[in-house]
Amino acid sequence: MKYQRSSKLFNEASEVIPGGVNSPVRAFKAVGGTPIFVDKAKGAYLYDVDGNRLIDYINSWGPMILGHAFPPVINAVVEKAKLGTSFGMPTEIETQIAELAISMVPNIDQIRFVNSGTEACMSAVRLARGFSAKEKIIKFAGCYHGHSDSFLIQAGSGAVTFGSPNSPGVTKGTAKDTLLATYNNLDSVAKLFEANPSQIACVIVEPVAGNMGCIPPQPGFLEGLRDLCDTHQSILVFDEVMTGFRLAKGGVQELSGVNADIICFGKVIGGGLPVGAFAARHEIMSYLAPLGPVYQAGTLSGNPLAMAAGFAMLKALDSDKQLFDRLAKKTAYLHKGIVRVLSAHQIEHTINRIGSMISVHFSKIPVLDFETASLANNERFKNFFHGMLAEGIYIAPSAYETWFITDALTYKDLDYTITAVEKVAKTL
Repeated sequence: MKYQRSSKLFNEASEVIPGGVNSPVRAFKAVGGTPIFVDKAKGAYLYDVDGNRLIDYINSWGPMILGHAFPPVINAVVEKAKLGTSFGMPTEIETQIAELAISMVPNIDQIRFVNSGTEACMSAVRLARGFSAKEKIIKFAGCYHGHSDSFLIQAGSGAVTFGSPNSPGVTKGTAKDTLLATYNNLDSVAKLFEANPSQIACVIVEPVAGNMGCIPPQPGFLEGLRDLCDTHQSILVFDEVMTGFRLAKGGVQELSGVNADIICFGKVIGGGLPVGAFAARHEIMSYLAPLGPVYQAGTLSGNPLAMAAGFAMLKALDSDKQLFDRLAKKTAYLHKGIVRVLSAHQIEHTINRIGSMISVHFSKIPVLDFETASLANNERFKNFFHGMLAEGIYIAPSAYETWFITDALTYKDLDYTITAVEKVAKTL
């Protein structure tokens, strides 16, 4: 495939945008080469500025669960745009999407819409601190909750890509209030509670990690976090920005049967437009301004275009009773095919999968946390990425990212992908 126009556009972008991109992982630093510039997308496919068609396995990092340019979403945005794009005032559709989201997700009474997953997680932690009257938080090495200062103490995804998990610009005062635990390791969490008695406001966790590849929780892990938070009167925050409305209508809470105190959303809830949200029970949300003392605001929060897109998306998910089963079956089919090919070529690998999230790690050991994810053969992943790209398959340009399956993918697309893996495997 030729990428001459993408290369030209990247050079031009690099003159006026830091690194040529507006989000670091897009820069291909982890895999080398030049980023692909997209012209348009439809269904399961991306069409770049050089005229190449690519089967898409990142789907805007998750939200395109029903495929790109999903007609009900597009139509909802177009019709809403005709009435005006932003008012900074309440609109009826904010209530409509709030009611629908609350009906789909367990254990929430109210929801506040914001503009990004970062903003949702930042606000959730502030609310947890205000509600608990405590200051410290526990997060997990390798879990990414956006780029708010409290979370960039050690992070996965883009921060690891640049080899700078402790980001400059984060003050020592901020860092001292963020405690790091090991994902899937309850003992590491318990020790932090013991060392910081009555000081921990919340534990924030991706209930299924997606920023060190896809890493599902081990049996008992989420239940153990719930018990520890109850014992120490701390808030349990589920960052379901990736998993919410993707792994089930009610997200990981529904799948696991474990209830969090505050849940963060993004991605799918906006139908592809910039949206985040956080939700909780009445007694917690009542601490939020204008009802309570914890301040949070945003001029574009509840933007009518974003609300229209999200409402159309959630209605489609809510009405399709077979969707999540179809997605899981397609993902399992892809998983089985890749395992068959890599095993036949005696290539060491571990594949993690849950629902419509999957990741390939070139490692012979199970990938359960950030440390084991970092032991994988990332040089082999780079070659795998570029080999797949040459075959017309676009996967995440980082070994520390999950793939997202869309319902628009056909089994013909999946078979083509498995055949591409077969071709690439011969070169690894």
